[in-house]
Amino acid sequence: MRKIIIKKTLIILTIIIFGGVGGIMADRYIFPYLSSTSLFSKYAFFKKFTEDVTVINKTEQVYVKEETSLSKIASQISSSVVNIISIPQSQNKKGATDVLPMNGTGVVITSDGIIMSYISAVISESSKYKVLMSDNNNYDAELLGIDSFSNLAFFKINASNLPVIPFGNSDDSRPGEKIIVIGNNLDSYSNRYASGLLSTYNPTFNLSGKALSFSDKLEGVFQSDFYSMKDYVGGPLIDYTGQVIGIVGSIEKNSTPEYFQIPSSKVKDVIDKAIKKDMSNNAALGAYYIPITKSYALSNNLNVDKGALIFSSSGQQGLAIITGSVAQKAGLQIKDIIKSVNGQEIDLTNSLPDILYRYKKGDEIELVVIRNQQEINIKVNL
Repeated sequence: MRKIIIKKTLIILTIIIFGGVGGIMADRYIFPYLSSTSLFSKYAFFKKFTEDVTVINKTEQVYVKEETSLSKIASQISSSVVNIISIPQSQNKKGATDVLPMNGTGVVITSDGIIMSYISAVISESSKYKVLMSDNNNYDAELLGIDSFSNLAFFKINASNLPVIPFGNSDDSRPGEKIIVIGNNLDSYSNRYASGLLSTYNPTFNLSGKALSFSDKLEGVFQSDFYSMKDYVGGPLIDYTGQVIGIVGSIEKNSTPEYFQIPSSKVKDVIDKAIKKDMSNNAALGAYYIPITKSYALSNNLNVDKGALIFSSSGQQGLAIITGSVAQKAGLQIKDIIKSVNGQEIDLTNSLPDILYRYKKGDEIELVVIRNQQEINIKVNL
């Protein structure tokens, strides 16, 4: 009798277990599937199985909003941007000044008060200068000098613990990157911002202001797609990591202003000289030239595709080599191709002015020159 009871119990448990598993399978898989078919979907009994279906494999799109506030990106730099007031000292017969005060943008480069701007912020060496800071303080400023190579101007104020502008590595910047410029040239302290794209690095753009390059002027600048740059000259060019990769400058060519940005890698070399008070010792060769590119070499049947071709469109020696210059004293001639300076080859990444800027007055250098298709060595006392 006992065996019969146990047997019946086992049978009942087996039915319950298999029934439960079957019910779960039907509830989770069979009935939801049947409810999705056209045959069974019209019955109310099956509709409830689609109401609580959980989707296991779900794809989500996550959107990361790009920072759109230029002031936030440039926050660590904004307080280092200053307003430079240039006050002319000349007066007319009635005692009034002939020229109204001029405001320009500058940046703090040392915590003890050295300010850098562009030459356009300078009226004359006899003018007085004041600097307005982000903390509403203002200081009398002394003009330390203007770098003849880059046209960057340097001032000194009597202050300490100033916020210094952080320079990045412009060599890592590429065309197409988003950039920001800051200007501060209003009548009162107020930063203005603009954004755009880094359009290109132009290796043959020279600050001579002429059709030809000049050996003593910076060559190789950034150019950008900003609509207007006149309000930002002297101000910083910033990438989206908040680092300064250039300083805005301008020159006139054929009475038309052209704007550009001096890469930070070149700016830092100029700053080193300014801090050492060595700007007056810039080397000066005194020659106009064409930077040779592959395109120019092919167009003019040259045997070399790099170097500096001493040139004048009129073909006159006196217009290619400045009278009384180091170049004239060394015997350089029109149509000479300067190939290297002290073994450093001249090309689009290492221009003649960039190489010469590493030297100072009184240094002796040796040029490798191609003249009448022959290489000669010329020693030059700068």
